[in-house]
Amino acid sequence: MKHIFQKGTDQSRPTLLLLHGTGGTEQDLIPLASKIDPAANVLSVRGNILENGMPRFFKRLAEGVFDEEDLIFRTQELNDFLDEAAKQYEFDRNHIFAVGYSNGANIAASLLFHYPHALYGAILHHPMVPRRGLSLPDLSGINVFIAAGTNDPICPAEESEELKDVLQQANAHVRLHWENHGHQLTLDEVEAAVAWYDNQ
Repeated sequence: MKHIFQKGTDQSRPTLLLLHGTGGTEQDLIPLASKIDPAANVLSVRGNILENGMPRFFKRLAEGVFDEEDLIFRTQELNDFLDEAAKQYEFDRNHIFAVGYSNGANIAASLLFHYPHALYGAILHHPMVPRRGLSLPDLSGINVFIAAGTNDPICPAEESEELKDVLQQANAHVRLHWENHGHQLTLDEVEAAVAWYDNQ
């Protein structure tokens, strides 16, 4: 997968896995990494799907309707890539912390849904529930921050609450943070995520 890796100054810190939104690239979220954990490794990945020329991490059938078969395949593809990247760049595979926005947050949530040790924790900006009717792995010890907008036209409030509940039922520690905005990534929610990350 097309990506950027930046070695951090403190290898005891997690490796930040950055996952962009629809139409983004591996460059988009790099400024967030220096706010969240400036000493950490950064692994920023571009999705392998193109939708009308816009990079994504998996296909969808319509707005808010995921291609579930492709989601499963692409989640495995990303998980396998993380295994390979950990060997190539010599970072701790069990200490990857995802930071995703929109489509990137959805693939990060899908990693949590499908693979028990894929992520050490996650900051999810405007995610949706990736799949329903699935038995999640035990997510004990995994901390998740969800940033949601009360006026988000793509991700209704009920969706954010449902994702929180499903993750908590799998024993994850979840913080759901609300902003009175839509689907955009705001500075306020980034700052709230940084404060939460610092206090884990």
